[in-house]
Amino acid sequence: MKRIEFVFFDAGGGHRSAATALSLAIQNKGLPWQIHMMNLQEILDSLDILRKSTGIRIQDFYNWMLKSGWTLGSTQLMRVLQSVIRLYHRPTVRRLEAYWRDASPDMVVSFIPHFNRALYESYRNVFPDRPFITILTDIADYPPHFWIERQEQYLICGSGRALAQARALGHSADRIFHASGMILHPRFYVPQTTVPASERMRLGLLPDLPTGILLFGGQGNRVMLEIAERLDHSRLNLQLIFLCGKNQHLTNALRRRNSRIRTYVEGFTTEIPYYMHLSDFFIGKPGPGSVSEALAKELPVITVCNAWTLPQERYNTRWVVKRNVGLSLKSFREIVPAVERLLVPATFATYRQNAALHPNRAIFEIPGFIEEIFQRESRTPESVLAAPARAEI
Repeated sequence: MKRIEFVFFDAGGGHRSAATALSLAIQNKGLPWQIHMMNLQEILDSLDILRKSTGIRIQDFYNWMLKSGWTLGSTQLMRVLQSVIRLYHRPTVRRLEAYWRDASPDMVVSFIPHFNRALYESYRNVFPDRPFITILTDIADYPPHFWIERQEQYLICGSGRALAQARALGHSADRIFHASGMILHPRFYVPQTTVPASERMRLGLLPDLPTGILLFGGQGNRVMLEIAERLDHSRLNLQLIFLCGKNQHLTNALRRRNSRIRTYVEGFTTEIPYYMHLSDFFIGKPGPGSVSEALAKELPVITVCNAWTLPQERYNTRWVVKRNVGLSLKSFREIVPAVERLLVPATFATYRQNAALHPNRAIFEIPGFIEEIFQRESRTPESVLAAPARAEI
C-alpha cells in the first residue's frame, strides 16, 4: 500500500480542512493508499523563534490576528515571515530530511504555502525518485515564493489564474493539473433533503424572508458585529445567520444583541452546507474556501478588499467581480447599499445563475490526478519518452 504524506498547518483553517477533505474522498473511493496527516508546525516547533521568545506558536499568533481583525500591515508582516523562513531554510531542510527518512512516504502532498522549497528540497535529497505535489488552496499565487517555486515538481491549480502563473514560472504542462476549483468537503455534494422554509422556522427565522449568511473563517471576526449593527439600523427587510467559528467571545456578543431583524447565531460547526442551504446570499471575507463554498451552494457573494485584507486573498475579490457572482466593497461600511443592490431581483438572479455556471468538482478530480502521477512515476524512462503528451490537463 502506498503511503502519502499530507502536509498542513493550522494557520487559518483552510489547509487542514482541504487535507482532511481530500483524505476522506480518497478513503470513500477505496483507493489503496495510506494517508498520513503531517502538521508541519509540530515538526518545526523547535525552530519557531516566536515560540522560543514568547511561548506562542506562529500559527497561533496568526489565528489571533484573524480573530481580532488586526490584519492591517499583513503585507509587511508576510515579508518579514518570508525572510525568517529563508534564514532558517537549511535547518528546516535538515529537520525534514530526518522526518522523511523515518516516515518513508511514497509521495508528499503539500497543502501549505511558504515552505514548498524546503519540503521539495528535503524530500528530493532523501528520495530523489519519488513525487512531490503542491495543491494550491488559494485561487491565485501571491506574493512571489508563496505557493509556486521554480523546482521540478507537480502542481494542482484550482483556477486559470494559478495555472497561468505556474506556466509563467517555467513549469511544463505535463506537471500542472487544472482542477475545477478549491477543495470542498464531500458533504457539500450531498443533496439537501430538508425544505429551507421549514428549517428556517425551526431556527426561529421566518420562512420566506431574504436570508444572509455571515462567515469569516474558522476564527470569526469582530467586523460581524459592525455588519449586524449597520443592517439592523437599515430599512432592509431580511434576516441573518451568523457562523462564528471558534470565536466564543464573538458568538456570545452576537447572541446578547437586541436586534430589530431576526438572527440565528452558531459557533463552530461542521454543518456549513446545511446553513448555506437555508440562505440566499453570503457576506464574508474573501477566503478561497468560504467563497468557494458559497458559490457551490449558488449563493451570491458580498466581500471586501482594502488595506486590512490579507494579501493572498485580494485577488479573490477581483475573481468574484470578474465572474459576476457578487460584489467587492472597499469597506463593510458600504454593506447596506450593497445588500440593497444585491437583492434587486434581476441582479440577484444574474449572480445566482453565474454561480452555477462553473461547477466545482475538484474533490473528485484530484484523486485521479494523484493516481495518474503514480502511474507516470512508475514507468521506465523509455516508456515515458514514448508516451503521447496529454492534450489537456
